[in-house]
Amino acid sequence: MDREDRADRTGMTDEEKRRDQLTAAPNAVGSDADPRIDVTHRDGVTRIDIRDDADVRPGDPTRDPEE
Repeated sequence: MDREDRADRTGMTDEEKRRDQLTAAPNAVGSDADPRIDVTHRDGVTRIDIRDDADVRPGDPTRDPEE
């Protein structure tokens, strides 16, 4: 069973807890909990990539990433 699919004593999976936390704030909308990263595991290596369609991205929003 995938770790993300398991429910703990709260009865919620990790993904359900994440969505619940990100949408609990005042004025929050469902899209606040949209995925922002892709995680891949291969041959003992974990790679984390920021999704191209993520509304919130790390870094200075006033600078072009190519600079």
